[in-house]
Amino acid sequence: MRRRILAAVAALVLLLVGAVVLLAYVRGADARALAGARTVEVLVVVEPIPAGTPADGLAEFLSLEPIPAKAAVPGRVADLAEIEGQVALVDLQPGEQLLAARFGSADDIRGPEIVDVPKGLQEVSILLEPQRAVGGRLAAGDTVGVLVSLSDGRTHAVLHKVLVTQVQGAPVAAPAPDGTETAAAGVGPAPAPSASLMLTFAVTAAQAEAVVFGSEHGTVWLSLEPEDADVSGTEVITPDTIYGKVFS
Repeated sequence: MRRRILAAVAALVLLLVGAVVLLAYVRGADARALAGARTVEVLVVVEPIPAGTPADGLAEFLSLEPIPAKAAVPGRVADLAEIEGQVALVDLQPGEQLLAARFGSADDIRGPEIVDVPKGLQEVSILLEPQRAVGGRLAAGDTVGVLVSLSDGRTHAVLHKVLVTQVQGAPVAAPAPDGTETAAAGVGPAPAPSASLMLTFAVTAAQAEAVVFGSEHGTVWLSLEPEDADVSGTEVITPDTIYGKVFS
């Protein structure tokens, strides 16, 4: 029994010694490899960085690491001062080197499908079927009229010239049977949208109340109202006034 215990202890000691020797050899090999190559320090992402993160908030997501010069990617950021005032245009993943090409103006990440909210206004969104949103043809930057129809038979244009800041779910060009693109690319009739659209508006607090009330207690329709559209002559339409309105 005692011999077995001694043999087990001896085996464990040999295992530990072997592990230490192997680790020392691997570390020595790494050191020898680096000793024969010129190294440079690069900024490496150590935690996921979401798109839109400003350059002045990157420090906690990065690590400065030495790597062989031949492994350094051209266009890498050597100093965060190089991208001062810029934001990440895409999501950055751990392990990748920080590249200047992945940064730019905040306007670049927003893109043309979103417009800025004028100072003093707020945003509110509603979901509408295409026929109640000018056939789904609205785009960010358009101005619209907001009409509300209530279940008691009253309809009224409650808001005018409201700025659309974003449209989600707008129709896109559909491939024709021969593989070419349709109207969205300028060929043939425009494809009818088949799903609802999420529309976001820039409004005052009082206007937001009107939009939400109409969406909650009735139905909302939008009209495309360019800057020069005549919005005069509106009134609350009821079953008693609709015919006079049409034939006046």
